[in-house]
Amino acid sequence: MTYPTYESIGVRPLINCRGTYTIISGSLLLPEARAAMLAASEQYVHLDELMEKVGERIAEVMECEFGLVTNGCAAAICQVTAACVAGDDPAAIRQLPDTTGMKDEVVIQKKHQHVYNHAIRMTGAKMIEVDSLEEMKAAIGDRTAMLAVFGDAADGGDVSVAQMASLGKEKGIPVFVDAAAERPDVPNRYLAEGADAIAYSGGKCLRGPQSSGLVLGRRDLLWTAFQHGAPHHSVGRPMKAGKEEVMGLLAAVEQWVERDHEAEWKMWEAWLDTIWQAVAHVPSMTREIRQPGRSNVAPILQIGWDEKTVELTPEAARTALSEGEPRIEVFTHDTGIEVMPYMMEPGEASVVADRLKEVIETGK
Repeated sequence: MTYPTYESIGVRPLINCRGTYTIISGSLLLPEARAAMLAASEQYVHLDELMEKVGERIAEVMECEFGLVTNGCAAAICQVTAACVAGDDPAAIRQLPDTTGMKDEVVIQKKHQHVYNHAIRMTGAKMIEVDSLEEMKAAIGDRTAMLAVFGDAADGGDVSVAQMASLGKEKGIPVFVDAAAERPDVPNRYLAEGADAIAYSGGKCLRGPQSSGLVLGRRDLLWTAFQHGAPHHSVGRPMKAGKEEVMGLLAAVEQWVERDHEAEWKMWEAWLDTIWQAVAHVPSMTREIRQPGRSNVAPILQIGWDEKTVELTPEAARTALSEGEPRIEVFTHDTGIEVMPYMMEPGEASVVADRLKEVIETGK
């Protein structure tokens, strides 16, 4: 059997030392997720029945009320927003993105604004920005459909998730958290704080299908969100999560609670030490291990140098690693490069170490 490969069509694979960024294809499938997708591709099922049973199984594993599989986390944002705006009325579902006669305002802190909020606006909803709890209370009115939180900025916001959730419950308004690149730990921190729905990427730390998303939360809200997506007909119809993605993500969720996360962390630290030791002998080299925030949760190695000693700029080092063989993608910082082991594979640390040593010593 023959099939195309990346190399056969002129695309260069890479070693991912950046993290779970979609532009460099997120994460690699767990073997269990890959096997589940293959098995799912060999039979037909009814998607409504599949989503209900998978949602119940996810709820059991993740210790929540329900789980919804979507076509990526941005699709989750769109479908949950649509559910908050139009509800489960079939006529209203078909009417979107025309929000005439509906609650169509989403309140969000200015510090939580980010590019993925376009997935909210595409439903026809309007974004209302606030800075404080008092401003949030004042902004809530008859047209408020949802309170939105960008999870990665939650610690830096002026209004906590718990405060928003309390306010949402008081006013009868759902609170939605976009936690795309975060860890869906059990028990869930956002559910514990009172949020109604939390969305994660299925193709990041979960290592499920790259085109999948996961929403945890209230069953009624998430089932309504499903009605706004494929195979049903509304703004979410183009965001199809097929049977293969659904079952692949379920396998990844089941593996999430089985994986030894402490052992993974120690493995990442060992990989970073291997990389550092390859260049530690070079004069002026510095090392710092930076701890992550809420997203891309793995230790980050920052290697720096004095350009008067090592005649190489951080950008030149990054370019050399990217354009060399094998292709290695890293981020830079003021005095050097960053290595994130989160999505590296076994055996790659020594490859990165050897190539980085070559770049540092030769400049190419």
